[in-house]
Amino acid sequence: MSLGVFGTRHVQALLGSLGRLARNPLATALTLLVIGLALALPAALSVFVIDAQMATGGFGDAIDMSVYLKSGVPLAQAQQLATDARERPGVARVTLIPADLGLQEFRKYSGFGAALDALKSNPLPTVLRVVPRRAASSAADLESLRRYFAAWPEVDTVQLDTEWVLRFNAILGVLRRLGLITAALLGAGVLAVVGNTIRLEILNRRAEIEVTKLVGGSNAFVRRPFLYTGLLYGVGGALLAWVILEAAVLILDPSVTTLAQLYGSGYSLQGPTGQVLAGLFGGGMALGWLGAWVSAHRHLRGIEPRA
Repeated sequence: MSLGVFGTRHVQALLGSLGRLARNPLATALTLLVIGLALALPAALSVFVIDAQMATGGFGDAIDMSVYLKSGVPLAQAQQLATDARERPGVARVTLIPADLGLQEFRKYSGFGAALDALKSNPLPTVLRVVPRRAASSAADLESLRRYFAAWPEVDTVQLDTEWVLRFNAILGVLRRLGLITAALLGAGVLAVVGNTIRLEILNRRAEIEVTKLVGGSNAFVRRPFLYTGLLYGVGGALLAWVILEAAVLILDPSVTTLAQLYGSGYSLQGPTGQVLAGLFGGGMALGWLGAWVSAHRHLRGIEPRA
């Protein structure tokens, strides 16, 4: 069989499947609606996680720790400790805040200037503000870094200033896994919907299939239109899911923008990214084709020409 004939048969199968779907608009629309909703939910969770990360900027500079040195540590020694800390793997930058500078800032912003004048000595310690690298911002990496500084004899206390960021990232991690679980469950639902739809179409076309096999049509030839039908269901469902996502973004964006402005941010809700759309259409096509193949392979074997 030449390549041209092979391609022509596939185009004929595709156009024939498209025509049969068009001749049953109500049934096709209901099936696409079910598939679209099943694909839209995990995609919406993915979009939410991505938007949450974009809205917060990933908290790139929000995670830091304050290393409080013991009183009496000379400034020169504190500077050497800051230099040693900068050489530690996983540390992005280290800022040295001398005790005198800390007292000046506290006097400026606290409103207790008169009370501080009564103190005979500076009660504030020298502090190292340590910002870890983004690649070393996991809970395990931060705990390792905290233990490293806490072991220094010159250190009094090590405080992780933004534990809430870790909690937020942990919540996003839970949502990512929830999205994967949801995608797996609803993907199984899409397989069932497509498989059952193809099964009903095979039963309705049983006589046509018997005639095709009687004149020498192979199972692969008979199966081809059903595979294209499943593929079209997957593409149509993914397209409908995209429309649902864009409509949800359009409806929610004014409220999100207003909320962001109350917190002094100019952020606005973003739609699905190219990666999300690629996963949406790729997953829809794969599920539609697989559901059709399983159903056709199972049910076509039981249909043979009658003598």
